[in-house]
Amino acid sequence: MLPVVTIVLPVFGLILLGYLSARFSWLTANAEKGIAEFAFTLAMPALLFKSVATAEFSGLSIIGIWGTYFGTIFVIWLLSTLVTWKVLRRPAPDGPPIAMSTTFGNLVMLGLPLGIATFGNDGAPVIALILAIHAPVLWLTGTFHAGLVDRDGDKSLRDALASLVNELARNPIIIAIALGALWRLTGIELPAPALTMMTLLAQASVPTALVALGMSIMRSAIKGQAPTLTSIIGLKMIAMPLMVYVLGMYVFGLSPLTVSVLTLLAAVPTGANAYLFAVKTGHAVNSASGAVALGTLLSAVTISALLAAIHQ
Repeated sequence: MLPVVTIVLPVFGLILLGYLSARFSWLTANAEKGIAEFAFTLAMPALLFKSVATAEFSGLSIIGIWGTYFGTIFVIWLLSTLVTWKVLRRPAPDGPPIAMSTTFGNLVMLGLPLGIATFGNDGAPVIALILAIHAPVLWLTGTFHAGLVDRDGDKSLRDALASLVNELARNPIIIAIALGALWRLTGIELPAPALTMMTLLAQASVPTALVALGMSIMRSAIKGQAPTLTSIIGLKMIAMPLMVYVLGMYVFGLSPLTVSVLTLLAAVPTGANAYLFAVKTGHAVNSASGAVALGTLLSAVTISALLAAIHQ
C-alpha cells in the first residue's frame, strides 16, 4: 500500500492545493490563467516532445494500443448513447455531450502526471501514442454525432469540422507530439542544451498542471440530474478501465506494463474538453460540468484502488 500512498498523496495534494488557492484567493484568477497556460502551452508540450523524440517505441504495438483504448471508447460511446436515450429518456441532442463526458478523460492534466508518477519514463511512449490522436478522434466523433442528431446537420457538421481542424492545428500538445516525431525521423540526437531546457520545462509540467486542475474545480459545479451523473461516472471510471484491461490483456495481448498504463489512462475522470464540447453544442452543460467536478473528487478513491491492484 505504501507505493500507492506515495504516488496518490502528492498528486491529489497538489490538486487540493490548487483548489484551496482558488477557494481562499491565495492566487488570483489571472494567476490561474497564467499557470494553466504555462502548463498547457510550454511545460506539457516540452515533456511530450522530449518523450517522443527520445523514447523507445520499437517494442510497442501501435495497432494494439490504439485498438484497445479507442475500441473501448467507441463501445462506451455507444453504451452511453443508448443509456441516455432508453434509460435517462433525454432528448437526442443531449446524447453527444453526455457520451463525450463519458469517454473524454482528463489525460493531460491528470492522466499524464499520474502515469509519469506511477510508471516513470517507461510509461511515457504509451501515453504519447494515446495523446497523439485522443482529442482529434473524440472531437471528430462528437462533432459527427452532433451533426447526425441536428436537424441542420449538413451545414453545422461541415462548419464544425472546419473549425475543429483549425483548432487542432493550433493545439500545443498535438504540435509538440508531431514535432517530436519529425525530429525522431531525422535520427539526430537532441543537442545537450536543448535537452536540458526541455528537461527543466518538463519537470515543471506535473506540478503546474495539477495545481491548475485544482483551481479549475472551483469553476465547475456538481449540477444536473443524479441519474445522468451516475451513468457518466459509472461508465467512465469503472466500465471503461475494465474494458480496456480485458481488451489489452486478452484480445490484443499487450505487455502488462502497457495494459497498466492504458487502464490508468482509462480510469481518469472526465476532462474539461467534455464541458467545452457541451457548451459548444448547448446541451447537457450542467451534466458535463458536474461530471468534471464530481469525477475528479471521486478519482482520489477510485484511482487509489486501481493503483493498489496494479501494484498487487
